[in-house]
Amino acid sequence: MLDHLSFSSPEPKVIAGAKADWELVIGLEVHAQVASKSKLFSGASTAFGAEPNSNVAFVDAAMPGMLPVINEFCVAQAVKTGLGLKAEINLRSAFDRKNYFYPDLPQGYQISQLYHPIVGEGEVIVDMGPGIARRVRIERIHLEQDAGKSIHDMDPNMSFVDLNRTGVALMEIVSRPDIRGPEEAAAYVGKLRQIMRYLGTCDGNMQNGNLRADVNVSVCKPGDYERFIETGDHSVLGTRCEIKNMNSLRFIQAAIEYEARRQIAIIEDGGTIVQETRLYDPDKGETRSMRSKEEAHDYRYFPCPDLLPLEIEQAWVDDIEASMPELPDAKKARFVKDMGLPEYDAGVLTAEVESADYFEEVARGRDGKMAANWVINELFGRLNKEGLGVATSPVSAAQLGGVIDLIGRGEISGKIAKDLFEILWSEGGDPAQIVEARGMKQVTDMAAIEAAVDEIIAANPAQVEKAKANPKLAGWFVGQVLKATGGKANPAAVNQIVAQKLGL
Repeated sequence: MLDHLSFSSPEPKVIAGAKADWELVIGLEVHAQVASKSKLFSGASTAFGAEPNSNVAFVDAAMPGMLPVINEFCVAQAVKTGLGLKAEINLRSAFDRKNYFYPDLPQGYQISQLYHPIVGEGEVIVDMGPGIARRVRIERIHLEQDAGKSIHDMDPNMSFVDLNRTGVALMEIVSRPDIRGPEEAAAYVGKLRQIMRYLGTCDGNMQNGNLRADVNVSVCKPGDYERFIETGDHSVLGTRCEIKNMNSLRFIQAAIEYEARRQIAIIEDGGTIVQETRLYDPDKGETRSMRSKEEAHDYRYFPCPDLLPLEIEQAWVDDIEASMPELPDAKKARFVKDMGLPEYDAGVLTAEVESADYFEEVARGRDGKMAANWVINELFGRLNKEGLGVATSPVSAAQLGGVIDLIGRGEISGKIAKDLFEILWSEGGDPAQIVEARGMKQVTDMAAIEAAVDEIIAANPAQVEKAKANPKLAGWFVGQVLKATGGKANPAAVNQIVAQKLGL
């Protein structure tokens, strides 16, 4: 499925410091909200934008005597995500309590999975250019509940707490420190988002916080990363800092770039990097300290006494795998192989699951290259101009397919087709009926076309002599005939008759 790709070795982002060159080492912890209508341990709604504290069950609010009950659908979504990342599914996993206090965490602890996650090692294939890809290893995926939200800008003297997100199911996807530059980090998160949107396990809405990343950044001297790969010794990679809650691919790149340069400047000035959690300020384009970085022992993890170990059957996992859709890499490879599309075009069409579905409906039973040309150039171009998405396109896949059918049958020319597209965009309707009702059919009557050519030639004797001396100028006559017929004359027929009449 990945025959069209070649896998490159890590090509690190090299930053020139004042005294030496440095390389980046990056690992990410991506928090993906599970696409579920109810929370991980309660039946409360996960709907975004509800009134504050309206989607809160007794369990979420940590009322005395309330016990969590696992949401089977959320477990299935985590398993499906793991399968999509070619990861090991652990048939036995367990939940732990991660103990810390925040005003928006009523229990005083978070139910998570430290020691026995539901998903083990996997991988993500990251496209880094035409035909070039990088393999990023996944260490684990575990399920955990989200915390609520503290709001500090509604009153000058107090903060407010909204518990609607409390208890929402998250998948934390932890990578190995395999990422070597800001662009690769953003591409990795983008690829994760793409895969999960194809699977339907996370909607990937970063603006709403449904997909966010904690980015771990350190710098090392050239050659240290290779020593880490050989020995597994993390100490050679340098002290890392974590940039918390990044919800923009562009900001992820900018934050990594700034943080790397900050660390290099400290080290070259004789200082040491303090392991800490930092926040990125997009207005200032810089990171700032949030708190010292806690280690696992600081949270006093222990097995959650309210939840038995989670045991699942292989047959259940197999059923989930059998129901999975075609994933983006496989779909892209199929478009290249079966439809003869350029890799770039196939990548554009498979970038979003809605785009791929739309294209496949347009291309079904038709020429794939022509369908791709119309979807990418005409439809996507217009959608981008209007700020719309495929889901809200005024022109349906069936309508666009109808336009291509009319071209294929020779009933309309390419120019007429573009006029027809504009009518469909603004007015809707059936393409064939519009062409018939508005007299837009292409003129294929050779006698009628010949008469139009004769008229243009007779009216322009000087241009005739020029065309005979320079055959390239015959195109002028073709353009004049098409103009005289309102673009309805068949261009191929016009070219043939013009050449014949001029003796070319």
